[in-house]
Amino acid sequence: MKGFDYTKGQIWLGDGIVPAESAALSVMSAAVLYGLSVYTVFPVNKTPSGMAAFRLADHYKRLEESAHIMGIDAFPGSWTYEKFEVAVKKLIEANKVQDDVLVRATVHVVETVPGTRSRGLRTEVSIFVYPAVPILPQNGARLKTSVWRRVPDHSVPARAKVNGAYVNSVLGKQDAIDSGYDDCVFLDDGGHVCELSAANIFLIKRGKLITPNTTSDILEGINRRTIIEMAKAEGIEVIERTVDLTELYVADEAFACGTSAFVAPIVEVDARQIGSGQTGSITRQIAQSHHQLLHGVSDNDQYLTFVAN
Repeated sequence: MKGFDYTKGQIWLGDGIVPAESAALSVMSAAVLYGLSVYTVFPVNKTPSGMAAFRLADHYKRLEESAHIMGIDAFPGSWTYEKFEVAVKKLIEANKVQDDVLVRATVHVVETVPGTRSRGLRTEVSIFVYPAVPILPQNGARLKTSVWRRVPDHSVPARAKVNGAYVNSVLGKQDAIDSGYDDCVFLDDGGHVCELSAANIFLIKRGKLITPNTTSDILEGINRRTIIEMAKAEGIEVIERTVDLTELYVADEAFACGTSAFVAPIVEVDARQIGSGQTGSITRQIAQSHHQLLHGVSDNDQYLTFVAN
């Protein structure tokens, strides 16, 4: 949001809205000691009919499922989707949001010095707004295969968005930046493509859209699902399967997607040009359709929840 200083805005914490400066968790909490929080990020965008959150119910479901996987059992009993939607609307109103923003909602385990466990512990929810600045270049991202492997599902499940698990992403992203790239490509223990540090990945070969399947240690991204649905509706064949790294090298096009990545074309992987080295026609088509869907200018508004006029 233009001119918006999110560090001085309003934040939902616990049961109501407080100034950002006073929103805090104890350094003795499980959230701080062990990274024991689960979260989701969703866009709230300006549309012709007002400010709208994208797939809000799906993002609440992600919080529920992440908490369930981690055994954080206090959250479902204290929150419902209806309460979540009301909190988001109050937050958008309190911050007088009038431009595109991202909203991060987190369930924190706030029990102090609880030891390494998750059940029967107190939780608090925080929700805050920040500018919708993409985490990847929108005119062509350069990627490097990470020296770090993606944490496998049998160690830390990627389908749960757990704050502490993002140490893996930090290691991969920082290594890529240190090497002069924009982001990394994570591989699994078998050497197959998973995703970027915080975005899903697609490649295009002979007009077909190919992406690692949900058993490839990936986050089952909500935007990933959206793009699969959009592509099928537009007559593009979609294949979900195991993907080899060298398939990326010889792809006709490739792109990353995610709430914070938007749809970002990938033009280079490991110093190898992808396709023409420019944004491909199918990537451009998908990016345009995705943007229109999020901004309420497509024929499909079923994913939008209007949160302000």
